[in-house]
Amino acid sequence: MDNIGFLFLNTFLFCTCLASPPNFVLLFADDLGFGDLGCYGHPSSLTPNLDRLAAGGLRFTDFYCTSPVCSPSRASLLTGRYQTRSGIYPGVLYPGSRGGLPLNETTIAEVLKPMGYATAAIGKWHLGVGANGMFLPTRQGFDQYLGIPYSHDMGPCWNLTCFPPDVKCFGLCDVGTVTVPLMHNEVIKQQPVSFLDLERAYSDFATNFITTSAKKKQPFFLYYPSHHTHYPQYAGQGAAGRTLRGPFGDALFEFDNTIGNLLTTLEKTGVTNNTLVFFTSDNGPELMRLSRGGNAGPLKCGKGTTYEGGMREPAIAFWPGTIRPGVTHEMASTLDILPTIASLAGAKLPQVMLDGVDMTEILVNQGKSKRETMVFYPTDPDEKYGLFALRLGKYKAHFYTRGATHSGTTPDQDCPVFAVLKAHDPPLIFDLEADPSEHYPLPLTGKPDLQALLERIKKVKEQFEASMVFGESQISKGTDPDLEPCCNPQCSPKPSCCKC
Repeated sequence: MDNIGFLFLNTFLFCTCLASPPNFVLLFADDLGFGDLGCYGHPSSLTPNLDRLAAGGLRFTDFYCTSPVCSPSRASLLTGRYQTRSGIYPGVLYPGSRGGLPLNETTIAEVLKPMGYATAAIGKWHLGVGANGMFLPTRQGFDQYLGIPYSHDMGPCWNLTCFPPDVKCFGLCDVGTVTVPLMHNEVIKQQPVSFLDLERAYSDFATNFITTSAKKKQPFFLYYPSHHTHYPQYAGQGAAGRTLRGPFGDALFEFDNTIGNLLTTLEKTGVTNNTLVFFTSDNGPELMRLSRGGNAGPLKCGKGTTYEGGMREPAIAFWPGTIRPGVTHEMASTLDILPTIASLAGAKLPQVMLDGVDMTEILVNQGKSKRETMVFYPTDPDEKYGLFALRLGKYKAHFYTRGATHSGTTPDQDCPVFAVLKAHDPPLIFDLEADPSEHYPLPLTGKPDLQALLERIKKVKEQFEASMVFGESQISKGTDPDLEPCCNPQCSPKPSCCKC
């Protein structure tokens, strides 16, 4: 079949499948680097199900998150808006944070609810709990939630040493911190959570949700932001010790097993060909953790930085019969997921300034992206500094560079926290197609074409920053120990009595 014939057939199948609204499964890894999957070049990762998604779907080479740390990246994914607009900055939210994702922000779940979708979230929320659970997923458009509402390392000892399967605990614990809770909707089901059983609970919950929705012939949206592969890694009995990569590889393998269970359930319920499965990650690898921190592949630095390793992510779109297997070099972002899902579901977009664009043309026809620009904010955005970097086409300009604690231990001296803030005027410009590692800034002297490019970049930056209205910082509202989730809120003494 020639290309014209294939495109005609693909468009026909696409229109046919949309006779009933498509389902959506959104998989979001944690601290997974660009080079951590076998299908992206890692020699020893064991991820048969993600490899299957990549072989049968569309793999992105130029896909970006919006922040090199957790909470702001998740806010952008769910709202299609940079975190600076929603106020999820600087840094991340904590168990007792007063703030959270503002309720006037519209999530993907809230876009789909008016269309009759069943919606569920499992895993790491990390967008706030708040007084009386006001920021939990069930207040943001999700019918059901099972998970830990923040990062799984935010417990006693920061959970850095006493973790399964090696549960010996050394050193002094942070006795002022509650143990990590497992929540079902807005109720604490278990505290502290059993990490050895957690992934099985997630898998069962998700497969039941898919099965129930399919039986009802109700379209569904499942959002699974995993705790894997954030440090410290854990793995249950079916995955611990099973890979060549140690705890990191075991955690990734456990996540991959759940993805396999979800794919099997889609097949058993007969909805595979009417379901878009999209996989990506929240930010780059935490290189300070050495072999347990992940891998950015050829990209520079990792988590916490605005270099490519901090914000360029693996991404796979899988939809048999609609998405043709292959690789796309088109630029896209987590920002684009909300408008794409809205378009595919025939749902209305929120009446706010969106930063995302519809990716349907890339997915269905492997066509051109509507995205020409990607901007890079640091972990602590500030109107005084504005953007740290901007990508226009294949070129990326760094106006400021800075290392991060998360990216320590690497031989590259630009990555660790000791690489202090530097302003660049003119900015450092890299050709990311020729130099994705950002090693060789382009010389501007005597290069009129690059001078013209620089002027274009400056103009785009000026226009974007003029459109950016910073929302009130939710994280700057501080924390209150009384807001830390406790399954026995009237007990004493806290937090040691918060057990159930």
